[in-house]
Amino acid sequence: MSDDEESEYIPCKVVLLGETGVGKTSILTRYVSGTFSQLTMTSTGSSFVAKKIEIDNYKVKFQIWDTAGEEKYRSLAKIFYQNAAVAILVYDITTRSSFNGIKDYWAKEIKEYSPEDIILVIAANKSDNYMDQQVPTQEGKDLARELNAIFKCTSAKLGDGIDDLFNLIAEKYIDPTKSISESFMSKEEILEQKKQIQIEEIRKITNQEDKKNNKKNCCAK
Repeated sequence: MSDDEESEYIPCKVVLLGETGVGKTSILTRYVSGTFSQLTMTSTGSSFVAKKIEIDNYKVKFQIWDTAGEEKYRSLAKIFYQNAAVAILVYDITTRSSFNGIKDYWAKEIKEYSPEDIILVIAANKSDNYMDQQVPTQEGKDLARELNAIFKCTSAKLGDGIDDLFNLIAEKYIDPTKSISESFMSKEEILEQKKQIQIEEIRKITNQEDKKNNKKNCCAK
């Protein structure tokens, strides 16, 4: 790729945060390479990958940092989220302590040390293990609303929600005024909302045409 082509992409630094074992590396691997392995090793320190996407006629280059969740590496993580555009806070729905870690530590760290305009995201990972769920989805949504964060249930194992998550991030990054409300809805609810918007737009156009026709008819008399 030439320098001119590379310059067309908007860089977006993303950092993955959360406790050990919540699936941060698996989310990253699934998103970048489309693969999943039960043998994924726990991150030590940090790792970096990049992925380019095109959305809404914009080109975005994600620069994604995967950080280790162990307490001894937490000070290192701070180096990465201090100048990040996006922070994805990941918890495991089957482990209450991982959610508490997001709520009691990581969210507070981000608020204190990251840029004020950072885009916050909460990923409720391992949604395929719903039979062992310890953290109700609504509880995750409530925390996201409290933090004004994007919320998404994800499964790195099945790939569910991963692309949607990063697409929502890209849309919000491109347009900071964009509402995050869609992240709290199911695909069916989103489709229904868009359908209702289209119906309303058609109704408005129809009403405008009717008014024009009535005006023409009045003038013709």
